[in-house]
Amino acid sequence: MIRTFPIAAAAAVAAASVAVLPAPAAAQDAPAADTPVYFDPPVAAAETAPPPAEEVPLAPRVVKDDKAILSVQVENDVFTGTDRHYTNGFRLAYLSPEDAVPQWLENAARALPLFADDGNVRVSYAIGQSMYTPKDIEIKAPQPDDHPWAGFTYGTIGIINDSGRRLDTLELTLGVVGPASQADDTQEFVHDLIDTRDPAGWDNQLHNEPIVNLAYERAWRAMWESRYVGLQADVTPHAGGAVGNAFVYGNGGLMFRIGQDLPADYGPPRIRPSLPGSDFFVPDTDFGWYLFAGVDGRLVLRDIFLDGNTFRDSASVEKKWLVGEIQAGLAVTIDGVRLAYTHVYRTERFEGQDSGDTFGAFSVSFRF
Repeated sequence: MIRTFPIAAAAAVAAASVAVLPAPAAAQDAPAADTPVYFDPPVAAAETAPPPAEEVPLAPRVVKDDKAILSVQVENDVFTGTDRHYTNGFRLAYLSPEDAVPQWLENAARALPLFADDGNVRVSYAIGQSMYTPKDIEIKAPQPDDHPWAGFTYGTIGIINDSGRRLDTLELTLGVVGPASQADDTQEFVHDLIDTRDPAGWDNQLHNEPIVNLAYERAWRAMWESRYVGLQADVTPHAGGAVGNAFVYGNGGLMFRIGQDLPADYGPPRIRPSLPGSDFFVPDTDFGWYLFAGVDGRLVLRDIFLDGNTFRDSASVEKKWLVGEIQAGLAVTIDGVRLAYTHVYRTERFEGQDSGDTFGAFSVSFRF
């Protein structure tokens, strides 16, 4: 099938939630209104039971941080016992300290119309590789009704701004699709190493094509705390989109988290297109954790890995315009290290696909 290339971009907008924090019930001598309140259990008055705790807004938190962060991510369907479609992704990312951003770049970030006027600005650099294959990788002949073979190797540079209540990210991706990506060599090497099925159809992969893509994301945070059980929870709506010859889409959704030490973290990082996360994290304590679950919907106008090459005829399938994603997982921070695992379900991406895809995403991030 010959691919088509839509030229319009779409973006979805999500609404921010307002955070609230329970305050302690008043005893005979009530604390002043501005007195900090922590997780102490309620103290009963001598003869009168205290009234129910009231909720008060939690102030935005902007953390000044001089630490850089290195993140390593692996996304693979081997974690879920499958081997097809989006079968592997790798990303290595460096995030600068807040005070190491060149002044001209910080000024440029604050001048962007979609960025907040305040907050902490950081710069990110990353390299990565993604692989896509049909369901049966042992067939050498073309499979016109299944996912095209494709590899993608890339580098990114991005700017992020954290204002305490929202996170803005703008990222430029430059890379190559096709044999020049060397994804075929990577998969063959790994499969030989673990002694599994030989991928036989890489001769049918997409042709070489340089990739230029620009992505923007915004995530909002609303938080509340329970002073009875010592847990925090937040809901993080997000909206964004991308434009370029690899992807054109608009997306929106939200993520829910519950645990300890949440304020300076928007969730573990993911490889686009996906639910957003953040490479940065600023823990308050030596140990913290949270469980998370999220949903995302994408209106897809362009996906080179389904539509095929932009300027040449190539393998392609008829993509689905609407794609949904559900994820759940666990993140733990220990002494400046964050470990996270995410289980992902992605709905069918092309016509004739028999079911959605599942894969796992593992990441580890180091502050230094």
